[in-house]
Amino acid sequence: MWYVYILECNDRTYYTGITTDLERRVEEHNTSVQGAKYTRGRRPVRMVYSIKLPHKSAAQKEEYRIKKLSKAEKLNIIKGVLPN
Repeated sequence: MWYVYILECNDRTYYTGITTDLERRVEEHNTSVQGAKYTRGRRPVRMVYSIKLPHKSAAQKEEYRIKKLSKAEKLNIIKGVLPN
């Protein structure tokens, strides 16, 4: 299984990524050089959203879709608000 996740960074920005292990990946973002360059300067981060998908390709497509959204649209996803 693959997960798409959204992290809220310390500066209130959002980072979206994919992984097979959510706990490990959040730990990497917070403590390791293996965390994304974007999040390294914005620690600590916390997970605010995740969704489980069956295949890597599905996760990559969803990650790409979310990354194109505005901050307001990402907040709606986090809050569970369905689009009109």
